[in-house]
Amino acid sequence: MIRLGHLTRRDFIGRMAGAAALLGAPGTLGSMVSSAQQTMPVRAIPGTGERLPIVGFGSSKAVLEIPEEGVDPIELVIRVLLERGGRVVDTSPRPEEIDLEFGRVLQSPGLRDRIFLATKINSDDAETGVAHMRQNQRLFGRRTLDLVQIESLRGLADHWPRLRAWKDSGEARYVGVTVQNAGSYEQLEAFMRAEPADFVHVNYSVLETQAEERILPLARDRGMAVFINRPFMNGGYFGRVSGRELPAWAADFDCHAWSQFSLKYILANPAVTCVLTETTNPEHMEENIGAAFGRFPDAAQLERMRTLARTL
Repeated sequence: MIRLGHLTRRDFIGRMAGAAALLGAPGTLGSMVSSAQQTMPVRAIPGTGERLPIVGFGSSKAVLEIPEEGVDPIELVIRVLLERGGRVVDTSPRPEEIDLEFGRVLQSPGLRDRIFLATKINSDDAETGVAHMRQNQRLFGRRTLDLVQIESLRGLADHWPRLRAWKDSGEARYVGVTVQNAGSYEQLEAFMRAEPADFVHVNYSVLETQAEERILPLARDRGMAVFINRPFMNGGYFGRVSGRELPAWAADFDCHAWSQFSLKYILANPAVTCVLTETTNPEHMEENIGAAFGRFPDAAQLERMRTLARTL
Protein backbone atom coordinates (compact mmCIF):
# COMPACT_ATOMS: atom_id res chain seq x y z
CA MET A 1 0.00 0.00 0.00
CA ILE A 2 1.12 3.55 -0.69
CA ARG A 3 1.26 5.81 2.35
CA LEU A 4 0.83 9.55 1.82
CA GLY A 5 1.61 10.92 5.25
CA HIS A 6 -0.80 13.08 7.22
CA LEU A 7 -2.78 15.51 5.06
CA THR A 8 -3.98 18.92 6.16
CA ARG A 9 -7.11 20.32 4.55
CA ARG A 10 -4.88 22.59 2.44
CA ASP A 11 -2.84 19.57 1.33
CA PHE A 12 -6.05 17.75 0.44
CA ILE A 13 -7.37 20.61 -1.67
CA GLY A 14 -4.02 20.84 -3.42
CA ARG A 15 -4.02 17.13 -4.17
CA MET A 16 -7.57 17.33 -5.49
CA ALA A 17 -6.49 20.08 -7.87
CA GLY A 18 -3.49 18.04 -8.91
CA ALA A 19 -5.62 14.99 -9.53
CA ALA A 20 -8.03 16.99 -11.63
CA ALA A 21 -5.12 18.30 -13.68
CA LEU A 22 -3.78 14.77 -14.04
CA LEU A 23 -7.03 13.64 -15.64
CA GLY A 24 -6.70 16.04 -18.53
CA ALA A 25 -3.17 17.36 -18.68
CA PRO A 26 -1.52 17.07 -22.11
CA GLY A 27 0.69 14.03 -22.41
CA THR A 28 -0.70 12.24 -19.36
CA LEU A 29 -2.43 8.91 -19.31
CA GLY A 30 -5.62 10.72 -18.37
CA SER A 31 -5.54 12.86 -21.50
CA MET A 32 -4.79 9.85 -23.72
CA VAL A 33 -7.73 7.80 -22.56
CA SER A 34 -10.19 10.65 -22.05
CA SER A 35 -9.78 11.85 -25.62
CA ALA A 36 -11.17 8.56 -26.89
CA GLN A 37 -13.48 7.51 -24.07
CA GLN A 38 -14.67 9.70 -21.23
CA THR A 39 -15.90 7.11 -18.77
CA MET A 40 -14.79 3.67 -17.76
CA PRO A 41 -15.99 0.58 -19.65
CA VAL A 42 -18.64 -1.48 -17.88
CA ARG A 43 -19.67 -5.13 -17.69
CA ALA A 44 -23.01 -6.64 -16.77
CA ILE A 45 -23.92 -8.49 -13.60
CA PRO A 46 -25.21 -11.71 -15.19
CA GLY A 47 -28.23 -12.15 -12.95
CA THR A 48 -29.76 -8.71 -13.55
CA GLY A 49 -27.95 -6.99 -16.39
CA GLU A 50 -26.98 -4.08 -14.14
CA ARG A 51 -23.66 -2.77 -15.39
CA LEU A 52 -20.60 -1.99 -13.28
CA PRO A 53 -17.35 -0.22 -14.22
CA ILE A 54 -14.51 -2.69 -14.52
CA VAL A 55 -12.00 -1.12 -12.09
CA GLY A 56 -12.94 -0.42 -8.48
CA PHE A 57 -11.44 0.43 -5.10
CA GLY A 58 -10.64 -2.15 -2.44
CA SER A 59 -10.56 -0.18 0.78
CA SER A 60 -9.95 -2.75 3.51
CA LYS A 61 -6.32 -1.88 4.32
CA ALA A 62 -6.68 1.80 3.51
CA VAL A 63 -9.46 2.08 6.09
CA LEU A 64 -7.08 0.83 8.78
CA GLU A 65 -4.86 3.85 8.12
CA ILE A 66 -7.60 6.30 9.13
CA PRO A 67 -6.45 6.70 12.76
CA GLU A 68 -2.98 7.78 11.59
CA GLU A 69 -3.68 9.41 8.23
CA GLY A 70 -7.26 10.66 8.54
CA VAL A 71 -9.93 10.17 5.88
CA ASP A 72 -8.68 12.62 3.25
CA PRO A 73 -6.47 10.14 1.31
CA ILE A 74 -9.36 7.68 0.95
CA GLU A 75 -11.81 10.40 -0.02
CA LEU A 76 -9.39 11.66 -2.65
CA VAL A 77 -8.89 8.32 -4.40
CA ILE A 78 -12.64 7.62 -4.32
CA ARG A 79 -13.30 10.98 -5.95
CA VAL A 80 -10.72 10.22 -8.63
CA LEU A 81 -12.40 6.86 -9.23
CA LEU A 82 -15.84 8.44 -9.55
CA GLU A 83 -14.61 11.20 -11.84
CA ARG A 84 -13.27 8.55 -14.23
CA GLY A 85 -16.59 6.71 -14.25
CA GLY A 86 -15.90 4.13 -11.53
CA ARG A 87 -18.46 3.15 -8.89
CA VAL A 88 -17.38 0.06 -6.97
CA VAL A 89 -16.02 0.44 -3.43
CA ASP A 90 -15.39 -2.76 -1.49
CA THR A 91 -14.81 -2.88 2.25
CA SER A 92 -14.66 -5.25 5.21
CA PRO A 93 -15.76 -4.89 8.86
CA ARG A 94 -13.31 -2.87 10.93
CA PRO A 95 -13.48 -1.48 14.49
CA GLU A 96 -16.51 0.73 14.86
CA GLU A 97 -14.56 3.91 15.54
CA ILE A 98 -12.74 3.47 12.20
CA ASP A 99 -15.78 2.50 10.14
CA LEU A 100 -17.64 5.47 11.61
CA GLU A 101 -15.11 7.80 9.96
CA PHE A 102 -15.14 5.82 6.73
CA GLY A 103 -18.93 5.95 6.74
CA ARG A 104 -18.81 9.72 6.85
CA VAL A 105 -16.76 9.67 3.66
CA LEU A 106 -19.18 7.28 1.95
CA GLN A 107 -22.09 9.55 2.86
CA SER A 108 -20.40 12.73 1.66
CA PRO A 109 -22.39 14.91 -0.76
CA GLY A 110 -21.57 13.88 -4.30
CA LEU A 111 -20.33 10.44 -3.25
CA ARG A 112 -23.14 8.54 -1.56
CA ASP A 113 -25.50 8.07 -4.50
CA ARG A 114 -22.73 7.27 -6.98
CA ILE A 115 -21.10 4.37 -5.12
CA PHE A 116 -21.85 0.66 -5.51
CA LEU A 117 -20.92 -0.44 -1.99
CA ALA A 118 -19.76 -4.02 -1.48
CA THR A 119 -19.66 -5.02 2.20
CA LYS A 120 -18.77 -8.17 4.13
CA ILE A 121 -19.40 -10.09 7.28
CA ASN A 122 -16.32 -11.78 8.67
CA SER A 123 -16.73 -14.16 11.57
CA ASP A 124 -17.16 -17.85 12.31
CA ASP A 125 -19.83 -16.87 14.83
CA ALA A 126 -23.38 -16.50 13.56
CA GLU A 127 -24.41 -13.62 15.81
CA THR A 128 -21.20 -11.69 15.20
CA GLY A 129 -22.02 -11.92 11.50
CA VAL A 130 -25.37 -10.30 12.19
CA ALA A 131 -23.62 -7.60 14.19
CA HIS A 132 -21.33 -6.90 11.24
CA MET A 133 -24.36 -6.53 8.97
CA ARG A 134 -26.03 -4.10 11.35
CA GLN A 135 -22.82 -2.12 11.80
CA ASN A 136 -22.44 -1.80 8.04
CA GLN A 137 -26.01 -0.54 7.68
CA ARG A 138 -25.74 1.89 10.57
CA LEU A 139 -22.29 3.37 9.97
CA PHE A 140 -22.57 3.52 6.20
CA GLY A 141 -26.07 5.02 6.36
CA ARG A 142 -27.81 2.43 4.20
CA ARG A 143 -30.66 0.11 5.07
CA THR A 144 -30.12 -1.59 1.70
CA LEU A 145 -26.53 -2.58 0.96
CA ASP A 146 -25.58 -3.14 -2.67
CA LEU A 147 -23.64 -6.33 -1.96
CA VAL A 148 -23.15 -8.39 1.21
CA GLN A 149 -20.43 -11.06 1.11
CA ILE A 150 -19.24 -13.79 3.45
CA GLU A 151 -15.53 -13.13 3.78
CA SER A 152 -13.21 -16.11 3.26
CA LEU A 153 -16.21 -18.47 3.51
CA ARG A 154 -16.12 -18.09 7.30
CA GLY A 155 -19.23 -19.37 9.03
CA LEU A 156 -20.74 -20.20 5.66
CA ALA A 157 -23.37 -22.66 6.91
CA ASP A 158 -24.77 -20.12 9.39
CA HIS A 159 -24.36 -16.95 7.37
CA TRP A 160 -25.56 -17.99 3.93
CA PRO A 161 -29.24 -18.55 4.88
CA ARG A 162 -29.24 -15.14 6.55
CA LEU A 163 -27.76 -13.47 3.47
CA ARG A 164 -30.50 -15.03 1.38
CA ALA A 165 -33.10 -13.74 3.86
CA TRP A 166 -31.57 -10.24 3.79
CA LYS A 167 -31.81 -10.25 0.02
CA ASP A 168 -35.44 -11.35 0.19
CA SER A 169 -36.21 -8.57 2.69
CA GLY A 170 -34.53 -5.90 0.57
CA GLU A 171 -31.62 -5.31 2.95
CA ALA A 172 -29.13 -6.63 0.37
CA ARG A 173 -29.44 -6.19 -3.37
CA TYR A 174 -26.87 -8.90 -4.10
CA VAL A 175 -25.17 -11.60 -2.00
CA GLY A 176 -21.96 -13.56 -2.43
CA VAL A 177 -18.78 -14.97 -0.95
CA THR A 178 -15.06 -14.21 -1.02
CA VAL A 179 -11.78 -16.13 -0.96
CA GLN A 180 -8.20 -14.87 -1.02
CA ASN A 181 -6.13 -17.92 -1.94
CA ALA A 182 -6.26 -21.02 -4.11
CA GLY A 183 -6.39 -23.23 -1.05
CA SER A 184 -10.06 -22.25 -0.69
CA TYR A 185 -11.02 -23.02 -4.29
CA GLU A 186 -12.28 -26.55 -3.66
CA GLN A 187 -14.73 -25.34 -1.03
CA LEU A 188 -15.66 -22.36 -3.19
CA GLU A 189 -16.33 -24.54 -6.21
CA ALA A 190 -18.58 -26.85 -4.20
CA PHE A 191 -20.51 -23.82 -2.93
CA MET A 192 -20.87 -22.34 -6.42
CA ARG A 193 -22.30 -25.57 -7.77
CA ALA A 194 -24.82 -25.84 -4.95
CA GLU A 195 -25.97 -22.25 -4.28
CA PRO A 196 -27.26 -19.34 -6.40
CA ALA A 197 -24.75 -16.66 -5.39
CA ASP A 198 -24.90 -13.36 -7.26
CA PHE A 199 -21.17 -12.68 -6.82
CA VAL A 200 -17.97 -14.54 -6.13
CA HIS A 201 -14.88 -12.59 -5.12
CA VAL A 202 -11.51 -14.29 -5.75
CA ASN A 203 -7.79 -13.66 -6.00
CA TYR A 204 -6.41 -13.50 -9.54
CA SER A 205 -3.43 -11.86 -11.23
CA VAL A 206 -0.73 -12.49 -13.80
CA LEU A 207 1.22 -14.18 -10.97
CA GLU A 208 -1.77 -16.03 -9.44
CA THR A 209 -3.60 -17.52 -12.39
CA GLN A 210 -5.25 -20.58 -10.81
CA ALA A 211 -8.73 -19.03 -10.79
CA GLU A 212 -8.87 -19.13 -14.59
CA GLU A 213 -8.70 -22.93 -14.61
CA ARG A 214 -12.03 -23.73 -12.92
CA ILE A 215 -13.46 -20.87 -10.86
CA LEU A 216 -13.86 -18.23 -13.57
CA PRO A 217 -15.34 -20.63 -16.15
CA LEU A 218 -17.75 -21.95 -13.51
CA ALA A 219 -18.83 -18.42 -12.62
CA ARG A 220 -19.70 -17.80 -16.27
CA ASP A 221 -21.60 -21.07 -16.49
CA ARG A 222 -23.52 -20.35 -13.28
CA GLY A 223 -24.29 -16.72 -14.15
CA MET A 224 -22.29 -15.19 -11.29
CA ALA A 225 -20.55 -11.83 -11.31
CA VAL A 226 -16.87 -11.85 -10.31
CA PHE A 227 -14.88 -9.38 -8.26
CA ILE A 228 -11.08 -9.79 -8.20
CA ASN A 229 -8.84 -9.18 -5.20
CA ARG A 230 -5.03 -9.31 -4.90
CA PRO A 231 -4.30 -8.00 -8.42
CA PHE A 232 -0.88 -7.00 -7.08
CA MET A 233 -0.56 -9.80 -4.48
CA ASN A 234 -0.99 -7.29 -1.65
CA GLY A 235 2.00 -5.37 -2.99
CA GLY A 236 4.27 -8.38 -3.47
CA TYR A 237 3.93 -8.04 -7.24
CA PHE A 238 5.72 -4.69 -7.23
CA GLY A 239 8.65 -6.22 -5.39
CA ARG A 240 8.94 -8.73 -8.23
CA VAL A 241 8.95 -6.11 -11.00
CA SER A 242 10.99 -3.44 -9.22
CA GLY A 243 13.92 -2.36 -11.35
CA ARG A 244 12.70 -4.24 -14.41
CA GLU A 245 11.79 -2.46 -17.62
CA LEU A 246 8.28 -2.97 -18.91
CA PRO A 247 8.58 -4.95 -22.17
CA ALA A 248 8.07 -2.86 -25.29
CA TRP A 249 5.49 -5.33 -26.60
CA ALA A 250 3.13 -4.39 -23.74
CA ALA A 251 2.28 -1.28 -25.76
CA ASP A 252 0.60 -3.58 -28.30
CA PHE A 253 -2.32 -3.82 -25.85
CA ASP A 254 -2.09 -0.24 -24.56
CA CYS A 255 -0.20 -1.14 -21.39
CA HIS A 256 2.03 1.63 -20.06
CA ALA A 257 2.97 0.55 -16.51
CA TRP A 258 3.64 -2.61 -14.53
CA SER A 259 0.42 -2.10 -12.58
CA GLN A 260 -1.50 -2.17 -15.84
CA PHE A 261 0.36 -5.31 -16.94
CA SER A 262 -1.39 -7.36 -14.25
CA LEU A 263 -4.69 -5.49 -14.53
CA LYS A 264 -4.83 -5.93 -18.32
CA TYR A 265 -4.18 -9.65 -17.84
CA ILE A 266 -7.09 -9.88 -15.40
CA LEU A 267 -9.50 -7.80 -17.46
CA ALA A 268 -8.81 -9.79 -20.61
CA ASN A 269 -10.89 -12.56 -19.03
CA PRO A 270 -14.55 -11.91 -19.89
CA ALA A 271 -15.75 -13.63 -16.70
CA VAL A 272 -14.29 -10.78 -14.63
CA THR A 273 -16.83 -8.11 -13.74
CA CYS A 274 -14.58 -5.74 -11.77
CA VAL A 275 -11.02 -5.79 -10.42
CA LEU A 276 -10.48 -4.08 -7.07
CA THR A 277 -7.31 -2.04 -6.62
CA GLU A 278 -6.14 -0.53 -3.35
CA THR A 279 -4.11 2.64 -2.98
CA THR A 280 -4.22 5.98 -1.21
CA ASN A 281 -2.25 7.71 -3.96
CA PRO A 282 -4.46 9.42 -6.57
CA GLU A 283 -1.82 9.14 -9.28
CA HIS A 284 -1.63 5.39 -8.74
CA MET A 285 -5.42 5.16 -8.81
CA GLU A 286 -5.42 7.02 -12.13
CA GLU A 287 -2.78 4.64 -13.46
CA ASN A 288 -4.87 1.65 -12.36
CA ILE A 289 -7.97 3.11 -14.00
CA GLY A 290 -5.99 3.51 -17.23
CA ALA A 291 -5.85 -0.28 -17.53
CA ALA A 292 -9.59 -0.30 -18.26
CA PHE A 293 -9.11 1.58 -21.52
CA GLY A 294 -7.76 0.58 -24.90
CA ARG A 295 -6.96 -2.93 -26.05
CA PHE A 296 -6.71 -6.07 -23.92
CA PRO A 297 -4.22 -8.85 -24.67
CA ASP A 298 -5.32 -11.65 -26.98
CA ALA A 299 -4.62 -15.35 -26.37
CA ALA A 300 -1.08 -15.24 -27.75
CA GLN A 301 -0.24 -12.12 -25.78
CA LEU A 302 -1.67 -13.64 -22.59
CA GLU A 303 0.63 -16.63 -23.00
CA ARG A 304 3.57 -14.29 -23.51
CA MET A 305 2.59 -12.46 -20.32
CA ARG A 306 2.44 -15.74 -18.37
CA THR A 307 5.83 -16.74 -19.70
CA LEU A 308 7.34 -13.46 -18.56
CA ALA A 309 5.60 -13.72 -15.17
CA ARG A 310 7.29 -17.05 -14.52
CA THR A 311 10.66 -15.25 -14.64
CA LEU A 312 9.71 -12.62 -12.08
